[in-house]
Amino acid sequence: MKLYIVIRIRGRMGIAPELLDTMNRLNLPRKHNAALITDTPSNIGMLNKAADYITWGEITKESLVDLLKKRGRLVGDERLTKESLKKAGMGTFEALAGRIMEEGKVPEPIKRTFRLTPPSGGYKGHITRHIGSGGELGYRGSAINDLLQKMI
Repeated sequence: MKLYIVIRIRGRMGIAPELLDTMNRLNLPRKHNAALITDTPSNIGMLNKAADYITWGEITKESLVDLLKKRGRLVGDERLTKESLKKAGMGTFEALAGRIMEEGKVPEPIKRTFRLTPPSGGYKGHITRHIGSGGELGYRGSAINDLLQKMI
């Protein structure tokens, strides 16, 4: 089972209500939000449907640890810290990342949506075009980790 990180690149203007619903199901309510999903057929269908607004790829464990350390939040918008992990009985950030990679989902007290910043240095291509056409949208494989590091 693969674990994908999905990042919403484009905003809400001019988006169809049906596509807005798909974005909410993917836990991507606004621009520069990220979510972790597995490669089930229904999730892949939602990714392909929303491909004009998002980019995605396989996340590495190192990137997942960085994401949890710097952008992880608990319900109630508290930061995810070593103390809060120990209190919830989840061990370290590395152990939590390993558990997420195995199970394919984020455990309960942690929010499933990660708020990111715009990439430092900006996007390299157009945000209205797909990867193959010199843009930023669509499936990018393991290259998503480079974009994620710029956005954390």
